[in-house]
Amino acid sequence: MSDEDREPSGTRRLPTLDKTPDTADGSDPGAADGSTPSTADPTATDSAGHDRVRRFWSARRVPAALVALVLLAAAGLLLYDAAAVRANRPAMAWRRRLARELATRHLDNPWVLGAAAVAVVLGIWLFVAAVTPGLRQVLPMRPAAPDLRAGLDRAAAALVLRDRAMEVAGVQSVRMKVGRRKAKAHAVAHFRELDEVRADLDTSLAEGLRQLGLARELRLTVDVRRPKKR
Repeated sequence: MSDEDREPSGTRRLPTLDKTPDTADGSDPGAADGSTPSTADPTATDSAGHDRVRRFWSARRVPAALVALVLLAAAGLLLYDAAAVRANRPAMAWRRRLARELATRHLDNPWVLGAAAVAVVLGIWLFVAAVTPGLRQVLPMRPAAPDLRAGLDRAAAALVLRDRAMEVAGVQSVRMKVGRRKAKAHAVAHFRELDEVRADLDTSLAEGLRQLGLARELRLTVDVRRPKKR
């Protein structure tokens, strides 16, 4: 009886993975036909989909709650007053005064113009809040999967880049600011030449921005100065 026959019926040997057969001279198999192995750059493959990544939309809970509360209070007050008038009670003083003011004041009255200006400003604010994404503090990242979306907070991105800039020799302090389209670094170098420190910062921060995996490539600006004399 062989070893395989003595194995329990509930167990099974795992298949082994064989290495890719090499050529006789030990070179890469793809080199036999004159082709060269391709090295895929992840940044190059993802660059095509950068423009299709959109920003995250805000829930707009505060504006929606304010509008809902105002409309609810106004509708409830009008409904109560209308029910009181139907019950042979006098209308509220504010409604009688409002009706009198609307009947006597002209359209060029400062109060009328002021109320209209306030209504226009509120309307524009609500319209802008409805058609704009919001969440300006969240930077969209490159999608790692078709159904997966990720974002990075701008403050977190600035902190990561600042820590990376502090690793450059000669840098004493760094103030990093990350916007939606730009990343600005204001560094103070207490030794080494400023051009050398600036070149190292450009290289290090550019690599840091690439590793963040953002969907939109940020423009980098580096400013290096000497510390102020006391």
